[in-house]
This record gives sequence, structure tokens and C-alpha cells, in this order.
Amino acid sequence: MRICVIDGQGGGIGAALIRRLKEVYGEEHVVIALGTNEVATSQMMKARANRGASGENAIVRTVPTVDVILGSISIVLANAMMGEVTPRIAEAIASAPAPKILLPLPRTGVEIAGLIPEPLPHMVEKAITGRLKEFINNV
Repeated sequence: MRICVIDGQGGGIGAALIRRLKEVYGEEHVVIALGTNEVATSQMMKARANRGASGENAIVRTVPTVDVILGSISIVLANAMMGEVTPRIAEAIASAPAPKILLPLPRTGVEIAGLIPEPLPHMVEKAITGRLKEFINNV
């Protein structure tokens, strides 16, 4: 399975997702790191992603080819991450046929009613061992 992790700015969220992916699944799946910038991609590659690329075109061209997409909710919000998520990136991700497992981080300027805030490690754990595991088991 091709699992795509998308992040921007410093790449910390994407790196956390990839580290946990590798702990749980090892090399069972191909993890593709897509960063809105080179710093984010570099951090995700250090977390042991199998492949990585940076920038709008890399993201737009790759997301239609993956089996599942992981990241924060901001990756589908145009102009999020201080403008790093371009409208073209947000549209490509939102329109990609792959299921998206998104972390509802509060820094997006979007509030999700009824959501109980949780620390990042808890959200990562639920994403990787909960939702992603359910998806993998149903494929």
C-alpha cells in the first residue's frame, strides 16, 4: 500500500505520523513524504519515509496515485500553513480518490464543533492504530 503523508512548515506533524507508521507497520507499506517545502520533506525523510518530494507540483501529481493520505486538516484548506497550502494543493488533495485521515489541529483557523481537543501524540495514535488500521484491514 502507498501511504502519503503531507506536511508543511517544519514538518513536525508529518514526521510524528511517519515515525509511528514505521513503528507499527515497519516496511510493510511504502510511505511517501510530500512537503509544501524542503524543510518539511527533509524532516519527514529523517523519520524514515521511503520516498519524498517537495512543492506544489510534486503534491498535485502524486496525490492521485496513492492509496491513503495522512496529514493535518490544514492540507485541504487553501492558504493554510501561512500560505504554504496553495489553492491548487488543497484542491488536489481534497479531490484525490484516496481516503484522507486528517488530524483536527486547532491552528488552522477552523473550529470543528463538538470536537474534544487532544494532544498531538493521542491524535497520531488514533490515526495510525485506529483509522488507518481499519482502512488497511478492509482493503
